[in-house]
Amino acid sequence: MSHVITLRGIVGLFEHALAVIVGFILMVVGLALGVTMIMLPVGVVVGLVGVAIFVTGLLVRFDRT
Repeated sequence: MSHVITLRGIVGLFEHALAVIVGFILMVVGLALGVTMIMLPVGVVVGLVGVAIFVTGLLVRFDRT
């Protein structure tokens, strides 16, 4: 039983780390797209989605119960 609890903790840690990394990458991509005037609307949307995923990875609990 303790192996299941430990496995859930490790998987939860990797889920949060993955969400933070993906959010950061999307923020950087959104910033890069926002530099060009033509891709500015897409860059703003991608950047805001990245911020939302980043904050979710830091603060929200991914519990299935």
